[in-house]
Amino acid sequence: MKLTCGIVGLPNVGKSTIFSALTKAPAEAANYPFCTINPNIGIVDLPDERLDFIASVFEPKKKTPASVDFVDIAGLIKGASKGEGLGNQFLANIRETAVIAHVVRCFDNPDIQHVRDDAKTEAPIDPESDILTINFELAQADLDTIAKRNEKNVKTMRNLGKDAEKILAPYNSAVAKIKPLLENGKCARMAELTDEEKNAIYDLHLLTIKPQVFVCNIDEETILEGTNKYVEQVKKIAAEENSGVIVLCGKYEADLAEIDDEEAKKEFMDSVGLKESGLAVLAKHVYKLMGLSTFFTGGSDECRAWTIKAGDTAPKAAGVIHTDFEKGFIKAEAYTIDDLRTYGSEAKIKEAGKYRQEGKDYIVQDGDVLFFKFNV
Repeated sequence: MKLTCGIVGLPNVGKSTIFSALTKAPAEAANYPFCTINPNIGIVDLPDERLDFIASVFEPKKKTPASVDFVDIAGLIKGASKGEGLGNQFLANIRETAVIAHVVRCFDNPDIQHVRDDAKTEAPIDPESDILTINFELAQADLDTIAKRNEKNVKTMRNLGKDAEKILAPYNSAVAKIKPLLENGKCARMAELTDEEKNAIYDLHLLTIKPQVFVCNIDEETILEGTNKYVEQVKKIAAEENSGVIVLCGKYEADLAEIDDEEAKKEFMDSVGLKESGLAVLAKHVYKLMGLSTFFTGGSDECRAWTIKAGDTAPKAAGVIHTDFEKGFIKAEAYTIDDLRTYGSEAKIKEAGKYRQEGKDYIVQDGDVLFFKFNV
């Protein structure tokens, strides 16, 4: 499974518009169902003022941010779990992602067809029904996955004999908690699982257990308020599902993405009372949902944000830069972004005794600035 975020939703809810604004990649967007057939993939730079600050100190020739991979996946309709529409392709694509960004239409516009049950039938704007449709289809796909695994487990139990019950106990207890939720069209992420149970079902790659954020796509008239009756419906469902909510206007974000001048971009955001674009908020949220963390390297040639898994040790972090760094790891010299803000330079950080030497067991913290020493 790749560390990507799949953008999903019903047809015509604004997925491709949001994807194009995120990545500035020309995903096709049009007013008819299944406009997106093959998934579009885009790499999105992660806005991070900490990297900007480091660059202001070192004044490097190059500045490289962390990034998040987004995948724009074909729209889903009722019956997708049975192959309706592009169902099979949709489910295969979403299974390969680590996080789901579920775009929900939260605006009225009679000129844009809204589809839920089939591509020929206009549906009313109803976020609750839209979400239930997708949840049901994903839940049915997960039930099929569990049924297939259970068939294999029957054979396993025959081969293992008396030890089978003990070995499969965490799996069986996890499924006992998850299956009733799925049968009611709910998500597996709502189940309270122990770490052992989570590990036991991990390789099922259930669709409804993936971390998810709802993206409420509003119209331009709603930007100032930041909410409407549709958004409030989504927030209520999100709270029940343990999902986050990001509110943005795909049309506005698409226009904003076309502006290259930073001052003009700021003025455009000020005009609607935004301090940060909705897409920047989304990218940061997805990054955290993936369980990722950032450390930095700084120098006159390049200042760079590097991505690791939260909890990685210093050698693992070094290996992200180059495998030789991990193989021959000796130590990491470290300080924090806050240290740099306080003291203004590496030299003054050292004078203050804040410049640290860390070994192989050190857990890298988000916001660390690191310099690795190695010998191969």
